Amino acid sequence: MADTQQVDQVDQKAERKIARLARQIDTFAKAHGGAEGQVAYIGERGARIVLVGEDGGWGDLVAPTYEIAEQAVAKSGITTHESFDGEFAAKVTTGPYEWKRMAGIQVGG
Repeated sequence: MADTQQVDQVDQKAERKIARLARQIDTFAKAHGGAEGQVAYIGERGARIVLVGEDGGWGDLVAPTYEIAEQAVAKSGITTHESFDGEFAAKVTTGPYEWKRMAGIQVGG
């Protein structure tokens, strides 16, 4: 009996995480005129959901597992890509902050 309760609690916790991530994805999409995404496995930390808005804005979220990330993206209904390259990557708009940060990394800052 205890095992069943523990599994139910894990399932409920995962469902809440999926719902929360899907809401965050929806919020991002609304703020950026729509969005597309890509899910990348990042090891023990889980999976990274990279989001790119129609306006070129971008962001990311981290999910505890790849499966939770995939389910959250599916629940949000955004278009997903297998990889972050080509036309998808070209949609990202980088601003002064990103250029300054990238330059700082190159010169040790």
